[in-house]
Amino acid sequence: MTQEIFDLSNKTIILTGSAGRLGSNFAEILADAGANLVLIDINEEANKKLEKRITKKFKIKCISSSANITVKNELLELSKVIIKKFGRIDGVVNNAFYNPRTNIEQSAMKFEDYSLDLWNDVVSVNLTGVFLCSQIFGKIMAKQKVGGSIVNISSIYGINGADQRIYGNSKLNSPPSYAATKGAVVNFTKYLAAFWNRKNIRVNTMTLGGVEDKSYMNKKFIKKYSEKTMIGRMAKNNEYNGALLFLLSNASSYMTGGNLILDGGWSSW
Repeated sequence: MTQEIFDLSNKTIILTGSAGRLGSNFAEILADAGANLVLIDINEEANKKLEKRITKKFKIKCISSSANITVKNELLELSKVIIKKFGRIDGVVNNAFYNPRTNIEQSAMKFEDYSLDLWNDVVSVNLTGVFLCSQIFGKIMAKQKVGGSIVNISSIYGINGADQRIYGNSKLNSPPSYAATKGAVVNFTKYLAAFWNRKNIRVNTMTLGGVEDKSYMNKKFIKKYSEKTMIGRMAKNNEYNGALLFLLSNASSYMTGGNLILDGGWSSW
C-alpha cells in the first residue's frame, strides 16, 4: 500500500531544468519511482549524459531536449514528439530558472542600478517559461481526461523578503527579478488549480530554501544563512526529492492549489 501510492510506473513526466543540481536529483527519484521522463535543459551536453545515465540505471523510457522554454513553437514541436513516443503526459515539473551566477556582477547590483535587460531575461525564463509549459502541456493533459499533476518550483524569496544582512560583500544577493518571478509563481499556481478545478489536473507549488553549494558559496555566507534556519543548516541536493514525489503521485491526490514550503524553518520564526 505504501509503495503503491508513490508509484509512477508508466507515467510520463516532463522535467524542465533537468541538468541542474536539483533537476538531476529530481530525475533520479522520478525514474526510481517508475516514471518515463522528458528532460528539458538548454545544457544539451549535460542533459544527454543525464538521459543515458537514467535510462541505463532505471530501465525506463527517457528522452532529452534542449528546447527553449521561452519559445512557444519549440515547445509545441516537442509536445508532438512526446505524444508520438509516450502517447500521453501525466505530469510537469516547472523547475528551470535563470541562474543569476551566469551574470553575477549584474545580479549583485543594488536595486537602484539593476539592469532592465537582466530583469527581462529572468522574467522570460522564470515566469514566461512556466506559463508556456503549463499552457502547452497542461492543455494536452486536460484533453486526455485522465488527470495529471503540475508542480511549480518557487523559493522562500517568493514569499519572504531577502534578508540583506546575510549577504554582505559576497555578491550572492538575491536579485529583485528572482523575488518577483518566484512570488508570481505561487499565485499563478493557484490560478491554474482553480482553472482546471474539474479537469482532474492538480497544480501545486514547492517553495524551497537555499541549497548549500561550496563551489561558489563562501563559509561566511553559509554560516549566516544556516543561522536563519531552525534546522541550523542549508539544504542538501537530494532533500527535496521526497516532496516532489509526493506531489506528483497519488499520495497527494487531495492536494491542489497548495504551497508546500521546505525551508528548514526559515519562514516560521
